[in-house]
Amino acid sequence: MGAADGQRDRRGSGRDEPEATIVDERQTKRAVAAAAIGNTMEWFDFGVYSYIAVIISQVFFPPTNATAQLLSTFATFAVAFLVRPLGGFFFGPLGDRIGRRKVLATTMVTMALGTLAIGLIPSYATIGIWAPVLLLVARLVQGFSTGGEYGGAATFVSEYSPDRRRGFMASWLEFGTLTGYSLGAALVTVLTVTMAPQDLTTWGWRIPFLVAGPLGIIGLYLRFRLEETPAYRKNSEDEQPQAAATWRSLRTIFGRHWRPMLKCVGLVLVFNVTNYLLTSYMPTYLSAVLGFQHTSSLILVLVTMVLVMGLIVVLGRFSDRIGRLPIAGFGSVALIVLSFPAFLLIAQGSVGAVLGGLLVIGLTLICFSSTMPSTLPALFPTEIRYGAVSVGFNISVALFGGTTPLIAEALVAVTGVKSIPAVLLVAAGAVGLVAVYFTREPAGRSLPGARPTAANRAEARRRVRDERGEDQD
Repeated sequence: MGAADGQRDRRGSGRDEPEATIVDERQTKRAVAAAAIGNTMEWFDFGVYSYIAVIISQVFFPPTNATAQLLSTFATFAVAFLVRPLGGFFFGPLGDRIGRRKVLATTMVTMALGTLAIGLIPSYATIGIWAPVLLLVARLVQGFSTGGEYGGAATFVSEYSPDRRRGFMASWLEFGTLTGYSLGAALVTVLTVTMAPQDLTTWGWRIPFLVAGPLGIIGLYLRFRLEETPAYRKNSEDEQPQAAATWRSLRTIFGRHWRPMLKCVGLVLVFNVTNYLLTSYMPTYLSAVLGFQHTSSLILVLVTMVLVMGLIVVLGRFSDRIGRLPIAGFGSVALIVLSFPAFLLIAQGSVGAVLGGLLVIGLTLICFSSTMPSTLPALFPTEIRYGAVSVGFNISVALFGGTTPLIAEALVAVTGVKSIPAVLLVAAGAVGLVAVYFTREPAGRSLPGARPTAANRAEARRRVRDERGEDQD
């Protein structure tokens, strides 16, 4: 029997012993690859948008002063995040009703079309005010579709992963995130170096967005090859309320599960404020505030991403041994203590100092990116997991993550203090520390409402015994 059918093992000392699900390793790896490519494509777009923000501001907005153009560009970036909760409200409960795979295929296609559309929109010089309007529409399509992407991908991988390896398996999602970001940033950097500035502004900037089409086709193929997760199939067999209306699902999420929802929002806040400040705002900060050449800014942030991304899966594996919360807690404390020193180091202006400061922020970031994909799904039971993670994740991202570049840019413009963005990181670290304190350690445990999950029969028997011991405790 295959992994998707959930091989079951009842061997043990008691007839009433809970079943265990045995997942096939090849299926798990396919699930990870199919889920990660969505994150890769999403963050490929973000990497491109962040690295090419200066050019986008010139192409799509009227020629006023440079600061106003940049603020308009980041405002468009932020508005897309404001519709992400709507995508989460729609796609999340839908994924709990009709299945994770179908919804993830839909979000992949919609995301690819939104990104592709940006590469096809004429400039402000060609169609006037319709240029920023169409850019906004494309960003809204992206935001709506990505509202159902991360929660579904994290749920999909977590439900396919053995309990004792969930941290490692799920961490590949965020490896895909930084891979996509780095690929997008690298492509923009290559175009910036090899093309004449006029050609890049006229048509070269469109190339990275047009790459989204082939990426979407690959992702769709990988996702359609997979079956539903064992946990979802078991939930369907038990005739849980899969056909509940969206409003009823949301009422359940906010009415019965508001405590884990608050924890989810807090954990996502610290993760994404750090993430978006480093990946989306920092390239512009280095060039517009510190006076670095645009290409140098791109390369410095790209080098930082490449240096830290390999450690994500290392920490993910480590989290299966020592727990998710010690790693996330360490990252929160590091933000509180090291954010201002990191920005003061960056403000020194030398290449070595800037890279050192960026690495400090990057190393705190991977404390969250390595643990969140396996921590968030463990907050909620199977019947609402996709919806709850999507809603909590996207509310937090919309309010605190996507607005980070805009707030940071505004703080610098108002105060003139180069290190002022560190305030955002310190505040995020404090919130993260509180969320970690109130969260139960999920490492090594079954997902709520799911059977113990293992890679083989021997491990399944151990997991069943462990579950029995926890129930007795």
